Amino acid sequence: MSDRKGGTLPLKQDPHALRDAREKNLEVAIGREVRSLRHRQRMTGAELAAQTGLSVGMLSKIENGVISPSLTTISALAHALKVPLVQLFSGYEEPRGCMHVKAGQGVEIDRAGTRAGHQYNLLGHIGSNSSGVVVEPYLITLDDESDRFPTFQHEGIEMLYILDGAMLYRHGDKTYLLEPGDSLLFDADAPHGPEEMHGFPIRYLSIITYPQAG
Repeated sequence: MSDRKGGTLPLKQDPHALRDAREKNLEVAIGREVRSLRHRQRMTGAELAAQTGLSVGMLSKIENGVISPSLTTISALAHALKVPLVQLFSGYEEPRGCMHVKAGQGVEIDRAGTRAGHQYNLLGHIGSNSSGVVVEPYLITLDDESDRFPTFQHEGIEMLYILDGAMLYRHGDKTYLLEPGDSLLFDADAPHGPEEMHGFPIRYLSIITYPQAG
């Protein structure tokens, strides 16, 4: 990617940057954060317990992740520690989805708008997630019976990567010759689809991304 002066634009996200390790147990994560904040504010357990109406023993159990505090108790602790309630959850590692699909085991589906002779294999799916983005990766195979002039139009961004065969692919009012190793990234809201196909079967990856429904 280049800027107008011919230089290379730096990528804003470092894919190798790692976050601090987070706790997978919610009670332990809350307890550690409460203890850390208390120590930073030089408060004793007795002082924090008195401000929240908890017993010292109960506070100790919370800080050690032994019990699951109620939302009312968490709110009282956050108020006493003078931090937003959500900060007490900051050390918790939410489950992150991951799906491994072995070769040839992608689920064959009928996707909205699928034409005759188009085989769609969904390579994985992750439901609700914190990114706010849905990703649908497909392996698409077109054989000699494929509809010659399919047109698709849907929300989101799509990327194609050609594995076998070749095709002239239309996006809006332009066409692109796509051959093995070529890729095409585009706004999927414009009409798009293969216009001419050569060297069957044609196999390519189609990765579609769109906003997660609220």
